[in-house]
Amino acid sequence: MMNTAIIGFGNAVLNYHLPYLAKQDHIRVKYIFRREEDREREGTEHEQWYPSVQFTTDMQDIYDDDDVDLVVICTHVDSHVGYAKEALHHNKHVLMEKPFTPTIDEAHEIFALAESKDLIAMANQNRRFDGDFLTLKKVLESGKLGNIIEIQSHYDYFMPHQVKQGNFMVLYMLAVHTIDQMVSIYGVPDDIHYDVRSIYFPGESDDYIDIDFFFGRTKVTIKCSLAVKIEHPKFIVHGDKGSFIKYSSGHQKKNPDGPTEISLEPEDRSNWGRLSYVDEEGLNQEEVVPSEVTNYGILYDKLYQAIYYKTEKPVKDEEVTTVLKILEDGLQAAKAAK
Repeated sequence: MMNTAIIGFGNAVLNYHLPYLAKQDHIRVKYIFRREEDREREGTEHEQWYPSVQFTTDMQDIYDDDDVDLVVICTHVDSHVGYAKEALHHNKHVLMEKPFTPTIDEAHEIFALAESKDLIAMANQNRRFDGDFLTLKKVLESGKLGNIIEIQSHYDYFMPHQVKQGNFMVLYMLAVHTIDQMVSIYGVPDDIHYDVRSIYFPGESDDYIDIDFFFGRTKVTIKCSLAVKIEHPKFIVHGDKGSFIKYSSGHQKKNPDGPTEISLEPEDRSNWGRLSYVDEEGLNQEEVVPSEVTNYGILYDKLYQAIYYKTEKPVKDEEVTTVLKILEDGLQAAKAAK
């Protein structure tokens, strides 16, 4: 049994950590740390939804408990480094929300500290286990598309009224997921072309993102916008033998009145991907591709194996720093696009 402690009690914890951890019989959430000011401002009624968890406002409760092996940091990025260092100094493994750290240098510092203590520090790139992305990977691995020429990845909303001057949020809150997905497949890009800007506050926000990555002869485009009214396919792929389209699998429904519950059942056939290709005999083939299931618990399973059985970390250090470098360069592009 791996005992964990979570720092923070916001949207990510309530909807993307606790519901999946509840399905794990070998991982237990023993503590959730909340700052006293957060409890006063937000209230404590939601704590009653989790009677098996000890809520605390004293981090020392966690650090002094030898049963706790993993600390999960789900706070704003500006507090990540401090919490991570404290946890590692108290001999706890660390799983940290994305973006991992504010800067690449701080990420290297955290990784070096973890290595020096024979511990794991890792980014929570859970969106690698989105059902739509897992379905995309399944199609790519099948080889039916031949040599991949182009992949388009979309993560869009229609929220132009929420664009704020001086707030660079789309890169670090949306694109961070889709950039990491492609880095997890292809690694470090050979070249990158940035179009990161604000339609409403040029040089002072980032509500439009169109980044082209080049991996050999394959071009991957990451697009995020806050001004897309009609749903666009999540993934469009073209290869020299065929094409694939998949719409977003979405997220589980949040529950405002109790613990969010998830379903690990496959999504409806109406949202399966569409695959058109020429087979080895030169015949045209049309297929619907059954969707994989979104399950962020897979990342915890893989991390468990890495901690106790020394298997490879599911999110590698160099992948984390690659994503951070892209985010930093994208931010500079947005500030320069006046």
